[in-house]
Amino acid sequence: MMRFFTTALSFFSFAIYAQDDLMKELVQNQKPATNYITQTFKGTRIINGQSVETKGKGELEFIFAHRFGLLNSGAYNGFGFDNGAVVRLGLEYGISNRLGVGLGRNFYFNNKLVDLYLRYKVARQSTGEKSFPVTITAIGTMTYQGWPNAADATANNIPNPSAIDRMGYVLEVPIARKFSSKFSAQVTPIFVHRNGVNKAIENNDDIAVSFGARYKLTRSFSLIGEYCDRLNPHAGSPFYNSAGLGFDMETGGHVFQIIFTNSVGLNPQTIVTQTDGNIGKGDIRFGFNITRTFQVVKRQK
Repeated sequence: MMRFFTTALSFFSFAIYAQDDLMKELVQNQKPATNYITQTFKGTRIINGQSVETKGKGELEFIFAHRFGLLNSGAYNGFGFDNGAVVRLGLEYGISNRLGVGLGRNFYFNNKLVDLYLRYKVARQSTGEKSFPVTITAIGTMTYQGWPNAADATANNIPNPSAIDRMGYVLEVPIARKFSSKFSAQVTPIFVHRNGVNKAIENNDDIAVSFGARYKLTRSFSLIGEYCDRLNPHAGSPFYNSAGLGFDMETGGHVFQIIFTNSVGLNPQTIVTQTDGNIGKGDIRFGFNITRTFQVVKRQK
């Protein structure tokens, strides 16, 4: 009987050791999963400029952006609320989780711009088996400058502009990193080409770099900031670098952004090339962005 118990105990001990060895081998051979970082920013815009974010497959985003007049225009003008209604209405659709297409109409004083763009997420910040430090998105935009009549075009020193003269093109490559659950930052090289410009004060080709950041204050409330530096401004340019500060709030499918900026432009071409506010003189505008996302194609399980 003693021999039986001794044999059984030895077999039991061997089974335990064998199981431990097998578990260790499985853990060693198991590859770490790749975890992709999401929600670097709440929406596809930081303030005026684009973010690295793309819409999910089958998602349709409606964007309503509005800028009022200058706050320093005085009480008679309601500190800018009585004038300067600059509006952009836009739609963006997620063809896939990484590829999207967008269309917008900009009411920019006498200038009426239409912009069409493609957005593709080239690389995603991730940890684990496939680790990558940043998210990179490429955005190509084509704009059409709809001057309403020849007089307005002549005022811009572009008499009798052809359809080709009205075209502009923008390439942006936002590069962003989510450093923590609270803080994200982005840098964006930007190239702008416009066929028809007032050559006395403007370039056909402009190069800029934009910096943006977001700091999460609460679960749904964040501080946002943005600055765009023109690297080759025309010597006679009356325009300035774009800057902005504000807050974004997420409420379900809505993102609501309250903004203070010196820029009146609402697409990358006008943000880089036609920001008319001098911050040193207090030329600040109040504005907001409202986005609403709809799931128009059912997600695949």
